[in-house]
Amino acid sequence: SKVGIIYWSSTGNTEAMAQAVEEGAKAAGADVEIMEVADADVDKALSFDVLALGCPAMGDEELEDGEFEPFFSDLEGKLSGKKVALFGSYDWGDGEWMRDWEARIQSAGATVVNGEGIIVNGEPDDDIIEELKALGKALV
Repeated sequence: SKVGIIYWSSTGNTEAMAQAVEEGAKAAGADVEIMEVADADVDKALSFDVLALGCPAMGDEELEDGEFEPFFSDLEGKLSGKKVALFGSYDWGDGEWMRDWEARIQSAGATVVNGEGIIVNGEPDDDIIEELKALGKALV
């Protein structure tokens, strides 16, 4: 199973989450590639069997709009039939950006493998890291 983990991180919180997903997927025997969204493109993303996408809440509970939103907008219409996991961090709000993101993925015909995704307020603690590792294993 080829797992692609694509994320955007400003403070390092979402990057730490991505690394935990990577660790779990590798432990389960997956071929894993992790990359920042700046290094990703739609064709590369679609080459993976399963995608894990990570982005923190920005602005008014939205995906980061400089790099991640443009990438995801290009990818969104091509996700039909794909399995996708979502994760991200936030400093305020109630997770609306993640619920909206999940709905967009479902509308595109993809399956969100972890429901509303894994969100954390601020830095991920040990419990969240373990949850993310378990998610990585579940993607395989």
